[in-house]
Amino acid sequence: QVQLVESGGGLVQAGGSLGLSCTASRSIFGIDVMGWHRQAPGKQRELVATITSGGSTHYADSVKGRFTISRNNAKNTVYLQMNSLKPEDTAAYYCNVKSRIPVIQDYWGQGTQVTVSS
Repeated sequence: QVQLVESGGGLVQAGGSLGLSCTASRSIFGIDVMGWHRQAPGKQRELVATITSGGSTHYADSVKGRFTISRNNAKNTVYLQMNSLKPEDTAAYYCNVKSRIPVIQDYWGQGTQVTVSS
């Protein structure tokens, strides 16, 4: 069963913007940290940004100043606004949700492709 649904990927020119969203099922209880990871072909999956339930954020150095992560707890949704996109941002982007109830669990979205052309 699908518990995280992502949307917003696509093709954009360098310098452009794109917004991603990920909504977690209400069947997931005790959501703590939410975030985004990305993986390009032949590369390891890397952390892009995270946000705690209290709103504290963390960004990979490569996206600082360009990407903004946010969340709406009432909607169980996390967002990633990507500005000033570069070709090196091209990757499949995966939503990640960590829950604590009843036990610690990780959930992953299906991935959404972001392609930035030169």
